[in-house]
Amino acid sequence: MSSPPTAPSRTTAHRRRPAWAGRNYTLLTGAAVVTNLGSHGALIASAFAVLEAGGSGGDVGLVAAARTLPLVLFLLIGGALADRMPRHRVMVAANALNCVSQAAFAVLVLTGQPQLWQMMLLTALCGTGQAFFNPAAEGMLLASVSAEHANRAFALFRMAMNGAGIGGAALGGAMIAAIGPGWVLAVDAAAFAVAGAMRAFLDVGHVADRAPGGGLLADLREGWVEFRTRPWLWSIVLQFSVVVAVVGAAEAVYGPLVARDQLGGPAPWGLALGFFGIGTIAGAVLMMVWKPRRLLLVGTLCVFPLALPSAGLAVPLPVWGLCAVMFVSGTAIEVFGVNWMTTMHQEIPEEKFSRVSAYDWFGSVSMLPLATAVAGPVESAFGRTSALWGCAALVVLGTAAVLFVPDVRRVTRKAAPPKAAGLPAAAAPAPAAESSGVSPG
Repeated sequence: MSSPPTAPSRTTAHRRRPAWAGRNYTLLTGAAVVTNLGSHGALIASAFAVLEAGGSGGDVGLVAAARTLPLVLFLLIGGALADRMPRHRVMVAANALNCVSQAAFAVLVLTGQPQLWQMMLLTALCGTGQAFFNPAAEGMLLASVSAEHANRAFALFRMAMNGAGIGGAALGGAMIAAIGPGWVLAVDAAAFAVAGAMRAFLDVGHVADRAPGGGLLADLREGWVEFRTRPWLWSIVLQFSVVVAVVGAAEAVYGPLVARDQLGGPAPWGLALGFFGIGTIAGAVLMMVWKPRRLLLVGTLCVFPLALPSAGLAVPLPVWGLCAVMFVSGTAIEVFGVNWMTTMHQEIPEEKFSRVSAYDWFGSVSMLPLATAVAGPVESAFGRTSALWGCAALVVLGTAAVLFVPDVRRVTRKAAPPKAAGLPAAAAPAPAAESSGVSPG
């Protein structure tokens, strides 16, 4: 009997990508590219929408805080739901909410003078969507690769995702300067719609049935036990609660203000953020070939350069100098990011990926709303330069403290498990229960 007509096309499709990069991994990567193209420009656009509406630096901080506060409030619930429900459904629903909120924000900016409370409300809805999306997305990605290919897969995913951020940030800055922030927000809404449609096609046919749990609170307690019994995990999350807060305040509030007052407007700041994206690509390319044995020690050392952008804005450096430090920090944080995801994939059971990821996200962003909200008052009290130097110092001190945790220095890369007998490498089952044939904010 002859082969079905679809067989040749499937064979050809598999040859266009690595054997380990199956349907779910490919869809997740493609959707991440689409959303990052829109979101990186939209982050700049929201800040300049506030400024063009007559807002101050403090107002920019309030809008940024409105995005991150619901992210903190709903992350743990989002993680528990993602481990109880099909993760792709949670992701699609979150994308739909993000699409609607960003579209409404765009309409407000394009049709008149948006009020501060309106911008805060809509960005809060966007943050709520991200709270449910992030744990589900990270759990889905972690479950879509085998241990043997995890390092390369995560590096390639992050390279594609951050590469899209280059175009998004640079194009967003240019579009804001040319036609205003409203159209950039509209593009972001469209990107969420496209990405949600792509994620609706994720293959969950081989997802193992979840064992009945004791309810949402029981699931959260179980995730908490996984989190608190791993010193390497909670110590680095505590570190990032400080790092993310001060870096977020510097980039969301002080960066646009320095750009407006001393760099010539949004386009140079978009260019600097684009160089951060180029740095992340360089870091991802490095991590596709480099597999450091001490995953977390190497990763933690690479967090120190995140102090450079705040210091560069404090000076302030000229545009080319700011681009250089953004490139270095982007490269360094990507080395950390791949090592972190590889460690999570190696150390955390699959059925708890999303809950542990939620505690990770929750701890990491818990102080961000406060930091962005007080960025304006801190600037008024101490001056912008002093505030930026303080951000840089906190990154250095918090990162140095983590190096005193023994487990951070001791966690090492484990050898990949042997391939299943009689199966080629691409077909060997992954250790994760949610195997897709291939395999997180």
